[in-house]
Amino acid sequence: MPIRYLKKHAALEEIVTVEDAEALLEWLKKQAKPAVNLSKCKHLHAAVLQVLLVTRPAISGDVSDPWLAKALQAPAA
Repeated sequence: MPIRYLKKHAALEEIVTVEDAEALLEWLKKQAKPAVNLSKCKHLHAAVLQVLLVTRPAISGDVSDPWLAKALQAPAA
């Protein structure tokens, strides 16, 4: 499963596909303090990136792709 929904954040892992975008959006909208961890994410679909850019959750974990880290203003690996 590419996204694990935990108590304090959603953990995006491995390859996160377009099919995961809508569920992530709905989960983030329901959170008082939305947060995601990208430390184990190897690739995410552009639709998921759009969800993250629109909802602006707190980002944790080092992002391995420098372009993605800059786009999300997240710590780079």
